[in-house]
Amino acid sequence: MESQTPTVPFSVSGKTAIVTGAGSGINLAFTALLLSRGCNVLLADISLRPQAEVLISNHQDHASTPRAAFVKTDVTSWPDLRRMFDTAVAEFGGFDIVCPGAGVYEPHWCNFWHPPGSEESGDGVEGGRYKLLDVNVTHPIRTTQLALSYWLHPRRQQQQEVSPTPSATKASPANPKRVIHISSIAGQLPAFRAPLYGASKFAITGFVRCLGPLEPKLGVRVNAVAPGLVRTPMWTEHPETLVNLNQEQDGWVTPQEVADAMLACVEKASLVGGTVLEVGKGRTREVGVLNDPGPDTSPGAGTVASRAEEGERMVWEWLEDGNIWGVA
Repeated sequence: MESQTPTVPFSVSGKTAIVTGAGSGINLAFTALLLSRGCNVLLADISLRPQAEVLISNHQDHASTPRAAFVKTDVTSWPDLRRMFDTAVAEFGGFDIVCPGAGVYEPHWCNFWHPPGSEESGDGVEGGRYKLLDVNVTHPIRTTQLALSYWLHPRRQQQQEVSPTPSATKASPANPKRVIHISSIAGQLPAFRAPLYGASKFAITGFVRCLGPLEPKLGVRVNAVAPGLVRTPMWTEHPETLVNLNQEQDGWVTPQEVADAMLACVEKASLVGGTVLEVGKGRTREVGVLNDPGPDTSPGAGTVASRAEEGERMVWEWLEDGNIWGVA
């Protein structure tokens, strides 16, 4: 059997990260945590919320480190993703951590229960694609693919007029790199009201599992967190989603709890490539590949929505509506 060089310990301090969806929510919390640990961050998003703008303004001095920069990015655009990586190389000389964190939760504009051609759907009948899957599945897969290309064949970095840095050298167990994805408890438990979202998170969990062998061979660790109900705008600003929750009973996971788990996936030696780390309220655990007992679904665990029947009731009504399903 071919011997493999042990991966050296990894710290985010002095490194550079790319984070998509960094303008708000979990990814903004992760960005803030990275900066607090001395890690440069390139924030990639369509737009930034005021909190993200303040964070960048506090870390944009080229004379100090760590530093933050922003690149406007439509994660469904492959040219935009390529430009995102080029910007990281131009701004920082390379990158060590990639978080393809942007995601959406079964909005009406891309919802299995609002098929293409129905009034609220943004997926055209002739479009040949679901926008949710472009964001939640294709974007993280393509981003991981591009990161591997840069890390394993860093000729593009060498062509830039920047000083050589460890970030611009080839990945190896002695020069480790990290990709951290965001799956979900919906990648373990079925949710009738959100089948596209569930499918996307099952896909991310499976994708991450498949890439586990990259770490011992090439030094690239690909892991994921699987949060429960996280108090982010994806929930709180969408009444059609919030109707599923009993906010007094169900318990929220905080973005900071998820960010802490993401950092652990990046730094902790025992969380080897292919690990999926579930995040409930006040509780984090590794999800087993086989015979996993499943999430804690007790009240207040921050894992399941106790009023899911409200969302399911809407689904049954939509299915009876010929103006919605008569065009499918």
